[in-house]
Amino acid sequence: MPKVRHELLVVDGYNVIRATDRYAHLIDEGDADPFMRAREALLSDVAAFAQGSYDPVVVFDGAGNLSPDRPNLNSGSVRVIFSRTGQDADEVIEQLAVEARHQGRDTTVATSDNTVRATIGGVPVKSISSSLIAHEFTLVDHDVATAAADRSHHHITLADRLSPEMRAKLDGLRRG
Repeated sequence: MPKVRHELLVVDGYNVIRATDRYAHLIDEGDADPFMRAREALLSDVAAFAQGSYDPVVVFDGAGNLSPDRPNLNSGSVRVIFSRTGQDADEVIEQLAVEARHQGRDTTVATSDNTVRATIGGVPVKSISSSLIAHEFTLVDHDVATAAADRSHHHITLADRLSPEMRAKLDGLRRG
């Protein structure tokens, strides 16, 4: 069975982290890697948002990291790219958008960098702001919490799962 090719979602990692207060409390300047927890939270949010609809890629600027030679890792269903030394994340994002355009692949780029947005815009590549995608993450959180609350109110017993015929037979056996 051929793999379904979903729309590509490219997220400007540090741009989204810095765009809202959603990740601010996770940045620890006293830590050896101050953005580690914020990156992990972003990757989790992107995975939840993209599930079943997008092939997600999160691009981080490797030049500003303490270790510029970060590996390009996958985090669950999310592909993670750190730009190489001497290359910023914007260049990687633009390259991914150009490749997608040549493939005719629908693509959404999440960034608030106006230069990147102007460079990559146009069919089939569109852009959304970092604050908008962070807001979408909040909506996903709300939907998940609502679904979990709904499930907790349903107590299904074994009797509820049996057909009426089977319940009648068991009742007959119980009565002797």
